[in-house]
Amino acid sequence: RFFGNPVTGYYMVVRTVGRKTGRARYAPVTYAIADGSVYCLAGYGRTANWYRNAMASPDVNLILAGRTIAGHVEEVEDAVERLGVTRQIFTNAGLMGFTEGFNPFRASDDTIRARTAEMPVLRIRATDNAITGGAFDPGGRAWLWVPISAIGLAIVLARIRTGVRLSAEEREAA
Repeated sequence: RFFGNPVTGYYMVVRTVGRKTGRARYAPVTYAIADGSVYCLAGYGRTANWYRNAMASPDVNLILAGRTIAGHVEEVEDAVERLGVTRQIFTNAGLMGFTEGFNPFRASDDTIRARTAEMPVLRIRATDNAITGGAFDPGGRAWLWVPISAIGLAIVLARIRTGVRLSAEEREAA
């Protein structure tokens, strides 16, 4: 089981069928959920093996935190849809979202279009139901348990540590 957070990003694994071998292939990618579908992009362009596998055999499985979804892949052609989900994918990527040389939160639409022109954006529609975001998906709050647990553990350890330093008289008085 895995999960993401706003700093390190949100990832899913796309399971494709190899176009030459017929064997299962796995690729981790950042993603966005919008309008009942999952979107991702091929950061290395149309030469990425997972992208070529998905185009050759568009029935894929998505492994997201807490669930697996069977879906059908199609490339996004509509410019408005493509721009919106591209920005969201880069925003959901956390710090990795800045690796293409723009700030996904503040970049102009023209900058995002220019920097991602060679990256195909894919829409994956679930074969059974519409896809909705969950607690471990972008926008979910499940990631908060990690820092809250770490803070709680630090407090407990600090109390234990200071308790050990008390003298025998101080411990008896307490």
